[in-house]
Amino acid sequence: MHTHAVEKKVPFKVALSSFLGNFIEWFDYATYTYFAITIGIVFFPESAVNSTLLAFAVFAISFVFRPLGAAFWGSMGDKKGRKWSLSMSIFLMTGAAFLIGCLPSYETIGLLSPILLICLRSVQGFSAAGEYSGAAVFLAEYSPANHRGKYCSLVPASTAAGLLAGSTAALIIKLLLPEAAVIEWGWRIPFLLAGPLGLIAHYIRTKLEDSPTFEQMTSDTKRVKEAPNPTRLVFKKYRKRLLASIAATMVNSVGFYLVLTYLPTYLTSYAGMEAAPAQFATDVALVAYILIVLGAGKVSDIVGRKKMLLGACVAFIVLSIPAFTMLNTASLPIVIAAELILCITLSINDSNIACYQAEMFPTEVRYTGAALGSNIAYVVFGGTASMVATALIDATGNGMAPAYYMMGICLIAGIILLFTAHEYKGVPLNDIE
Repeated sequence: MHTHAVEKKVPFKVALSSFLGNFIEWFDYATYTYFAITIGIVFFPESAVNSTLLAFAVFAISFVFRPLGAAFWGSMGDKKGRKWSLSMSIFLMTGAAFLIGCLPSYETIGLLSPILLICLRSVQGFSAAGEYSGAAVFLAEYSPANHRGKYCSLVPASTAAGLLAGSTAALIIKLLLPEAAVIEWGWRIPFLLAGPLGLIAHYIRTKLEDSPTFEQMTSDTKRVKEAPNPTRLVFKKYRKRLLASIAATMVNSVGFYLVLTYLPTYLTSYAGMEAAPAQFATDVALVAYILIVLGAGKVSDIVGRKKMLLGACVAFIVLSIPAFTMLNTASLPIVIAAELILCITLSINDSNIACYQAEMFPTEVRYTGAALGSNIAYVVFGGTASMVATALIDATGNGMAPAYYMMGICLIAGIILLFTAHEYKGVPLNDIE
């Protein structure tokens, strides 16, 4: 009876706001990645270096600002409220994306063009740093203890939905427009859409109440008054949990970017596949990912988050080479099968990430701890994944290099999780110390 009463406190607007914010963030990231070749041509046309590699380098540079954003938005979320951080970060993040769509090309204003691109991507990275973790914390704190995995699985599902929308938009634009039009103005359309979508998400979030768990903490005035700086406390008292959070996100960040954003570029640039079928294969994989990750979130409430995270590491180590061997056939049915193998493995990991990051830290540092763990991993491994994969292939001439990279990441993460991760399923968030 008590569980039923608590479950009623997860309103539709909370789920919608968490879903929508991540959807927009990853829609923008997806469109950047799917148009990486075009963006390289627009902003780096005269470079002696691979222009696509430079476009991915800009993508990676923006991630340098994510730990700073995580510390800022996390601290504000733990002090001023989850609602404040989420509503302000979405406003800045989508504003930067909109302005990217308005940037003049290199041919128009010269070197200033790529400089402005780097600046806006940096603002976007800084403001997006608290989005994924903040949405996870918000949902987790509204959820009953025995259903946190189910509700928090909406967060990774929303990222995949954003990627699917970005992939679909890229596919439609590339099919309907000649290449010259895509380079001139077609690539800008998805970025411009971020403006109105961001305003909608900001409005919804300003109308929400903060989570019951956070309000319970702030009602204890002595606890709030004596609370130290959240960032300092995480590094001082919760280093082991932070390391476990980073390890879990390593698999998510590399796997997510390689499997769900980089593969269209990989298939067209290295496997010799046409752009349209490469995008279609990724769309099929994204739909499967969304469905599986929602189901896997429910399973994690039963078997526990740690077992599923370790299982995903083992599966990636075993399956990466066979999957990339299948991808290099450039045969659409075989490519779809390979992407499904990788997506199923990735969904086992990703269905647990949002929930696990939120539940391993106490309320007064939950937003900060989750955001730092997530974004430290993203800046080192996620934002660089596409660039590293491209550089490894160019340096070695081996199309299997991304598979070996994925295996190495999972081996390291699995060892760390085995010795540092604990299980928190079913534990009320207010009882976590």
